[in-house]
Amino acid sequence: MTTLPRPSTELSADDARRIALRAQGFLGAPDRRAGVRGVLRHLGAVQLDTISVLARSHELVPYARLGAVGRKTVERAYWQDGASPDGPHAFEYWSHAACILPVEEWPHFAFRRRAYRNRPHWHHELPDGVYDQVIKQLRAEGPLTATELGGAKKTNDWWDWSGTKVAVERALMYGEVVCVERRGWKRVYDLAERAVPAALLHDELDDTECVRRLVRLAGQALGVGTRADIADYHRLKSEQVEAVIADSGLVPVTVAGWGKPAWADPAALETAPRGRHRTTLLSPFDSLIWERARTERIFGFTHRLEAYVPKPKRVYGYFAMPVLAGGRLVGRVDPAREGRTLVARQVTLDGPKAVPGVAQALVEAASWVDCTDVRVERVDAPDLREPLTLELARLLA
Repeated sequence: MTTLPRPSTELSADDARRIALRAQGFLGAPDRRAGVRGVLRHLGAVQLDTISVLARSHELVPYARLGAVGRKTVERAYWQDGASPDGPHAFEYWSHAACILPVEEWPHFAFRRRAYRNRPHWHHELPDGVYDQVIKQLRAEGPLTATELGGAKKTNDWWDWSGTKVAVERALMYGEVVCVERRGWKRVYDLAERAVPAALLHDELDDTECVRRLVRLAGQALGVGTRADIADYHRLKSEQVEAVIADSGLVPVTVAGWGKPAWADPAALETAPRGRHRTTLLSPFDSLIWERARTERIFGFTHRLEAYVPKPKRVYGYFAMPVLAGGRLVGRVDPAREGRTLVARQVTLDGPKAVPGVAQALVEAASWVDCTDVRVERVDAPDLREPLTLELARLLA
């Protein structure tokens, strides 16, 4: 193995990039035996989102690291393997955003559950008696969706929740209820006392111990990061990170060009990251590129989700997916599906050298979603359209 210079407190920008790629599971052969569940444990959090183009984001995350993982396999791995009687392997909670989290981390979110309980005011009114009724019904009949509990919405407006929905979501925040799976994208709720393994079902850890654990997990998942990077991973406050980082197990480092203090997982500094770089499309919600300033700092790449930007103002497309190839972000693809054709509505390439990686990522993604053809509608650099089309034809032949 090639060892980094010691003491390993000074890193080049390239060292930091490769450490980050390895920490996120993109550099070196992943442990495929651990599968999707291993990816979840390794990352510590996988973000959920309603948008589904190729697939939903929580499916795209393991695909980007493992390759063609079936969608049913993904859902079983996150929640409950049909052959396993020991309950869910994950739970859904507020971390970086709404995320799937390893069930063994339940105790370490006690600080957030306490914060919600201590600040019960919310933007929805909770009718008298509804909360207790929801808990009673789940105890008698659960697991249930909000619709099965009595209705999710009063009208078709997105945020016009019924009293039942308000109650069960508040119970989720407090930790009395847990989401045990998604069924047709609807949360399925059950009592935490029934769904979370008994050994984990406690709020005994104080806030400092919880935050220290999440800071350490964030540092391990990032490999190396600034205080802001580490805080953003589980959406901690900067003062919370500052209070525990010295005894979190992370070590201080300096990274050339970053201009800010950074911390690293000591295990990430033991050997120089080596191995094969994955070529793939990335969900805009992938934890490799969660934080825009970090993505620009590490990859020199400006990433922005434009799904909520008015169409005339979009630059790269509705769901532009960055392309990772050769350990770098080399372009973007805004995808769609028409029957068994994967459509690249808009392709942005960082130059001729990006063509092979983007073509490979498109063909692999098409195969994963059972498409047999790829069609390119627009290439931002017109002179690269023909080389990309020819490379796609070669790979699809």
